[in-house]
This record gives sequence, C-alpha cells and structure tokens, in this order.
Amino acid sequence: MKSKPMSILIVEDDVNDCNDFINCAKSKNAVEVVGITASDIEAIKYAKAKRPECIVLDLELNNSTTGDTDSLGFLDNLNKLNLKYSPIIIVTTHVNSKRTYEILHRKGVDIIMYKDHPNYSSNAVFNKCLALRETAPKHTVEALKEDIEDRESRISECIYDELDLIGVTAKLKGRQYIHDAILYLLQNENSNVNVIQHLTKVHKKSGNTITNGIQNAIIHAWRVSSIDDLMEHYKARVNYETGIPTPMEFIYYYVDKIKKII
Repeated sequence: MKSKPMSILIVEDDVNDCNDFINCAKSKNAVEVVGITASDIEAIKYAKAKRPECIVLDLELNNSTTGDTDSLGFLDNLNKLNLKYSPIIIVTTHVNSKRTYEILHRKGVDIIMYKDHPNYSSNAVFNKCLALRETAPKHTVEALKEDIEDRESRISECIYDELDLIGVTAKLKGRQYIHDAILYLLQNENSNVNVIQHLTKVHKKSGNTITNGIQNAIIHAWRVSSIDDLMEHYKARVNYETGIPTPMEFIYYYVDKIKKII
C-alpha cells in the first residue's frame, strides 16, 4: 500500500530558501509542506494544528518580524505542547559549533544540517526527512495516525453540532456536502483545489448537484428554524434581497467559526 506524503513544516526566514523548499516539494510526491513560516511563534501554532511528521527548523531567524531570532525557544515550547507523538526535527544552520549542536540534540533535534556544506540543498533536507521516517519507531507513527484520526473525529462532531443548531438536519443530503466542504477547508488551507471540485470527486456528483444540495439545505434551515436561533448561531450578514447566505458564504462562515472553537 502506498504511504501518504510525509507532512513537513518549514520554519525558515530566508525567502530564497523558502522558495527552494516549495519548488522542491512540488517535484516530490513523497512530501507535503503543510506550513511555512519565519516566526517561531507561528511555527508553534502550525505544529499544534497540523501535527507535521517532520519539522525543518532554521536555527537563525534573524529576518523574522515576530518571535525570537533563534529557534532554541521554539524547541522548548514544542516540548510543552505534550504532543502524542515525537515529530522528526531537522535543524538547518550556518553555525558550526560543537557546543551548539550538543544543546540542540539535548533539546530533541534528530539531525543538524550545515547550510554551508557543498552538498546542502532543499532536496537533501527532504531526503533526510524521508530517510528518518523509515527508521521512526512504529509506535510513534501509529500514535501520529491515531492523533490525526481523533482530531478529525472531533472536528466532524463539532461541524454536525453546529449544523444541528440551525436546523440542517441529518435527513438533508446537502448536510453531508456541507460537512465535507468545511472539513476539507479546515484540513487543506493551502490547497489550490476548489472545494466544489473536491466534493465532485468524493461524491461522484456534478458541481451543480452538490451546489444545489447545499443551497437546499440552507433554504430548509432558514424556513424551519426560528429567527432567534438563526441570529444566535449564524452571525454573518445575510443578503437582504435573498434573505439567506450563498453556499460559499455559509461554508466559509463555519470554517472560521470552527477554527475558533477547536
């Protein structure tokens, strides 16, 4: 069975290096960049939300506009998250110091790659990530899988609870389309695939069928639910001419709302 692409978080402040990683990832089906940032503060948020298998961490973040200029604090804060798995951590750096390397390893870094080495490249970094993935303890990989599945289950439950509050009931076909659209957008913020296109592939239905199903579910909710319930649980503006939100307005409202909940 073909394994899923390895999810990798890039923490890097050099624009050229970032572009190299992005371009390299496009040519390697075995890896997926789930986030890229120059800030150690933002990196912690990514690590918590995305659960990357590997973190590629630049030691010096001198060009970052927020957070520390070195990544030592990030490693401490990462440990404080108490993740149910141990992500592979590869530090990239221009520093060539035995003492610094010893500190990094004590903080849980797996590999340190010297940027000024003639063989250093984004491709070499990704290959090292993949090599370490093969040697990762099985229980760590399984724990990561369980953590991802548990998170998806919690998000799904939250979506269904929110839809129930405004009358988008289980008997409506559009409810499943709405759920799948919200879940997809929450899990694939950087995807270039249109959400309706994604749903057509999943449900083997035309775009019109899916859009109409979502719209009908919304119309049903606005017909059967009290105005008080709608105003309490759906706080976005509604077009005064139609009196209801469009499918995309509705979906993106709940994407933003559930982000804040989870």
